[in-house]
Amino acid sequence: MMRVVLAVILGFCFTTADIGKAETVEKKNMEVQGQGPDARIIDDIMGMKGAAKGDEYKITIPQKELSVMVDGFRITPPMGLSTWIDFKNGPHGIMMMGDIVLLENEIGAVEMTAIENGLSVTGLHNHFVRDSRKVMYMHIHGMGRVEEMAKGAHAVIAKVADLRHHDADKAENVAVENSIDQSKIESLLGQKGELSGGVLKMTFARPDVKLVDHGYEVSSFMGFNTWAAFQGTNDRAAVAGDFAMLSDEVPAVIAELSRSGIEVVALHNHMVMETPRIFFLHYWGVGPADKLAGGLKAALDRTGHTQKTG
Repeated sequence: MMRVVLAVILGFCFTTADIGKAETVEKKNMEVQGQGPDARIIDDIMGMKGAAKGDEYKITIPQKELSVMVDGFRITPPMGLSTWIDFKNGPHGIMMMGDIVLLENEIGAVEMTAIENGLSVTGLHNHFVRDSRKVMYMHIHGMGRVEEMAKGAHAVIAKVADLRHHDADKAENVAVENSIDQSKIESLLGQKGELSGGVLKMTFARPDVKLVDHGYEVSSFMGFNTWAAFQGTNDRAAVAGDFAMLSDEVPAVIAELSRSGIEVVALHNHMVMETPRIFFLHYWGVGPADKLAGGLKAALDRTGHTQKTG
């Protein structure tokens, strides 16, 4: 009888301890909400610094060493030629997402490097057509400890640098021509833009949609947005960008862009486990700047969006 009572008491104590431990873990999980990952660890492993925002830390690598031309226009990092890696904190550790700019002959080796480091490839697509050199974009994803995610991301970036025999940081910044009436474009699209290296860029968030991937909310800072980048002159401008769309928005956006003479050059996914399902559309247009902006506005009006938030 004494043994039975003792077993019950010990069992109760064990269960109580487990509950207390679980509550402590849950409390810690709640405390990390809204806090970013340890930037010092990421910086040390990656060998470069990023930018923090809320519970995220993002490293951007402009691929200045690549010389890419489309229809006579130089494609520079602000036109969509930048690699980025985003680390997001949460109750289950770090979720990492990245978009890696690659040449065609680099795809296989970088893909294997990502897999060998415990990461997933969730998207592979083009942003342009008629581009010389041909560039592709690989989306990667991972979840785990901050050290693990940073090491995986570093391995991918290091493999690209090794294959390319060039350090992007040592390349010179290239500015492109831009005499476009910025205020007119901003007025047509209903918001302010940012001018960098001759490229006027605008970003539209989707606060109307709560996008979740593996239980983590995906923000505009993490790549869930629509954007447009202009260069050139008022009479002959080029615009490139990306639309983030719900499934029922896709046909209307494609129709509006096509009617405006803007080419839809890619339609694809960036994630594989997101809710709701999101499609990303890349476009390219050449023509009078105001006509291009008008076409983009018509397409934007077919989606839920707001002014830039991240």
